[in-house]
Amino acid sequence: MTEPVAANDVTETTQAATKAAVFAAAERLFALHGFQNVSVRDITAEAGVNLASVNYHFGSKDALLFEIFKRRTSELNRERARMLHEANDRHQGKPPVREILAALFTPPLKWASPDNDRRISVQFIIRSRSEGTAEMRDALVNDVSHLARFADALIAARPDLPREIVYWRLHFCLGMVHNNRFAEFDRLHVLSDGATREGDTEALLKRMLDFAEAGFLA
Repeated sequence: MTEPVAANDVTETTQAATKAAVFAAAERLFALHGFQNVSVRDITAEAGVNLASVNYHFGSKDALLFEIFKRRTSELNRERARMLHEANDRHQGKPPVREILAALFTPPLKWASPDNDRRISVQFIIRSRSEGTAEMRDALVNDVSHLARFADALIAARPDLPREIVYWRLHFCLGMVHNNRFAEFDRLHVLSDGATREGDTEALLKRMLDFAEAGFLA
C-alpha cells in the first residue's frame, strides 16, 4: 500500500520548484537582455509563476540578482579550486605556471562554449561586471579569496619575480578571461580578413595558455 504524501511535503516541493523556475528564468533573461531591461513581471511570466514569487522567494529583484551571482561565481570558483588542487597533487605542491593558468582559464572557457548550457551563466557573470548592483560590485572588488590561491601558486612557481610583477601578470590574465569570448570572434575574423576562426574550446584554451605562459616566463 502506498503511503500518502503529506500536504506540507507537497507544498515544500511546489515552492522549491517555483523558486528554481524563477531563478532559471531570471538568469536567462538577465544574461540575454541586461539587468535594467528585465522587470519582475518579465521574470514571472517567463517562469510561468505568480507575480509575487520573486519577492516571496528572494525578497527583491536586486536580491535575486545577487543570489544568482553568488551561486554561479561560487560554482565556477569551486571548479577552478578543484583543478588547482589536482595540479598541486601532481607536482608535490608546486605546479608549473601553465597548469596553474589552465586551472584559472579552463572552467570559464568551457562554460562559455556555444554548445554548453552553462554559457548563460557566463553571460550573466560578464554582465555583473558592468551592470551589477552595489552589493555585486562590492563582492567583485573585495572578495578575492579565490584569486589569492592562484597568486600564491604563481609566486611559488616564479620565486625569482617580484611579487608585484606576479600580481600584475595575473591581472592581465584575468583580462583575457573576461574579454575573450566566442561571441567576439566574428569581429576578429573581420579584422584578420578571414585568417582567424576558432570554434573549438580546446584549441582556444591552448592559444590562451601559450600567450599567458609566455608572459610569465619572460
